[in-house]
Amino acid sequence: MSAASGSLEPEAVRTMFDSIAPLYDRMNLLMTAGLDRRWRDATARRVVRPGDYVLDAACGTGDLALADLRAGASRVVGVDFSKRMLELAERKSSAVEWIQGDLCRLPFPDGAFQAVTIGFGLRNVSDRAGALRELGRVLAPGGRLGILEITRARGPLAPFFRIWFETLVPAAGRLLSGGSAYSYLPASVRRFSTPAQLAGEIAQAGFGEVRYRLLAGGSMALHVGVAA
Repeated sequence: MSAASGSLEPEAVRTMFDSIAPLYDRMNLLMTAGLDRRWRDATARRVVRPGDYVLDAACGTGDLALADLRAGASRVVGVDFSKRMLELAERKSSAVEWIQGDLCRLPFPDGAFQAVTIGFGLRNVSDRAGALRELGRVLAPGGRLGILEITRARGPLAPFFRIWFETLVPAAGRLLSGGSAYSYLPASVRRFSTPAQLAGEIAQAGFGEVRYRLLAGGSMALHVGVAA
């Protein structure tokens, strides 16, 4: 397993995200031309209803958790296993409860939340099926799941996105401390399920009404599902 292969042990993933935490937001801005906030807002609006108690899983530096608040959540909990990412999230807002924890072993009772969001995090989980089941466990019946994730672009813009994500982003990352993460990024996208495959995995984990739509010229996918 290595960053270049797009496959790392969980502790190596944690170490990698701890190392890039100070650069994370700036690199997101660079990689997405500032569009990542729009995609996070679209995810939150799709699944959060006013007054919901919401979990943002694999919350990173907290931007999707803040989008959940903007969408009307009354209470948001952000969980991530990287302490340094959470430290940055805490500086952004005290309105969210930030907790260090494991996506596959969430410290919440069954049916605790009305909505769960996860942005750019599921791809980094080694036991994806287990993580999806755990997200279903903490959702109340009828609760909504929203997953925002990078996917391999298809269609006329695919060559542009391949050059951008697979060549330019890793090259920029090599100039930075912890830059091997930006070789991991495109490799992990190549290894990740297609949108149709991920929809099947979500359904297999027990969710109903599973659907998805592509964003950003097909380079991002927003999946939604409803807990049984």
